[in-house]
Amino acid sequence: MSGKRTEACGRCGLSSVVDATSDGEPRDPYGDARIEVTESELRAVSGHVELVGRAKRRLDSFAERFAYGKLR
Repeated sequence: MSGKRTEACGRCGLSSVVDATSDGEPRDPYGDARIEVTESELRAVSGHVELVGRAKRRLDSFAERFAYGKLR
């Protein structure tokens, strides 16, 4: 396995399609669009993401107990 890591967002696939259909002229299908976020932006939402994750796990647990008739 190589040490190269790729993103799972589909941008790599889009790049391959653009390269395969290129007429020889270099193109940037993304322009100045960036996926990256700053550390301060990440910190601003990280607490909310954790909270939503906990709520999802509790809801999943409830739904599983409900579906299999194991509610107390």
